[in-house]
Amino acid sequence: MYKTEPTMTGGCQCGAVRYALFETPESTVCHCRMCQKAVGGLFAALSKVQTANFVWTRGEPARFNSSSAAERHFCAGCGTPLTFHFLEGEAIEVTTGSLDNPGLAPITKNFGTEARLPWIGLLAPGELPDSTTADIATRDVSSRQHPDHDTPNG
Repeated sequence: MYKTEPTMTGGCQCGAVRYALFETPESTVCHCRMCQKAVGGLFAALSKVQTANFVWTRGEPARFNSSSAAERHFCAGCGTPLTFHFLEGEAIEVTTGSLDNPGLAPITKNFGTEARLPWIGLLAPGELPDSTTADIATRDVSSRQHPDHDTPNG
């Protein structure tokens, strides 16, 4: 298969589907309405590599053709959105949040800004009160999330 170590790895929340990247991705944010709906969020953060430098390493993702020009992959088990891919393109974009180390893929550009929510600037530090997950924990929760690294058995 590949003779080098991946530059980045990632996968879904339950660990059933994993992937590896073999180049450093270019990361962007798309604010278009289709991307908002596809990820169920305010925007889609996406990290693009050439399809030749991308491989599924565990499981088979489900696929949805979100338009006549593009498909999206996701985990059928837990629902995690994983990719965006133009059907006739030579690149694939993974959801930046599905990377094991998303902090290593800084955003460099905005797309689909016609649908950018007018109050998105409120996400900047200092605009709204901040709190950590621990600050708002009201019950003891046991996570079922797969760790942010490859594991031998899923």
